[in-house]
Amino acid sequence: MRLAQLIVLGLVMGVAAGWWLQRDGEPSDGAAVHPPAVVAADHAPAVPAEQAATAIAAPAPAATGDTPSGLLLPVQGIAPSQLQDTFTDARSEGRVHDAIDIMAAAGTPVLAVADGHVEKLFDSKRGGLTIYQFEPSGRWCYYYAHLQRYADGLAEKQTIKRGDVIGYVGSTGNANPEAPHLHFEVHALGPEKQWWKGESLNPYPLLKKGDGGD
Repeated sequence: MRLAQLIVLGLVMGVAAGWWLQRDGEPSDGAAVHPPAVVAADHAPAVPAEQAATAIAAPAPAATGDTPSGLLLPVQGIAPSQLQDTFTDARSEGRVHDAIDIMAAAGTPVLAVADGHVEKLFDSKRGGLTIYQFEPSGRWCYYYAHLQRYADGLAEKQTIKRGDVIGYVGSTGNANPEAPHLHFEVHALGPEKQWWKGESLNPYPLLKKGDGGD
């Protein structure tokens, strides 16, 4: 009878000890309990919660190419240091210039500032003999005005390359005959791609940071 009581008491104590160990999160054999997800997380780099939230909420990088780059200075023999910013100069009838005037002797070759094509040849009262050039992507329009004449054979829709002679400096239109120059504009075209319509960009910084020549 005493032996049976000792056996029962041993069984009770064993069960109690196992329950006590499991209550503290350890199995009875002493091995640590780790759910699979926790084990996998132990091998991942720790990322603070605030950084993770920032990474998720961060906006996409802004698109580049908002202005044309690498433009050639469009008057042969003129250096970037000779340019003057006349973009905001006042003009008659309350107009703003929206262009840069590049002074040069009459007959000086005018060069294409970039690859593209001749979109329009136009003789206007103010601009005189003018060229509207579109670059290949159709985002930018380059406008050359007061030309003495066009380059021989120049025609609308003709493909031109950066550095090609497309005309010659003059004073046609409303330009002063005693001060021949190239009136040069840069336009950001809208989806309609209209040669007479676009947002004017200041050519001065674009030409100053360009190559200036071949």
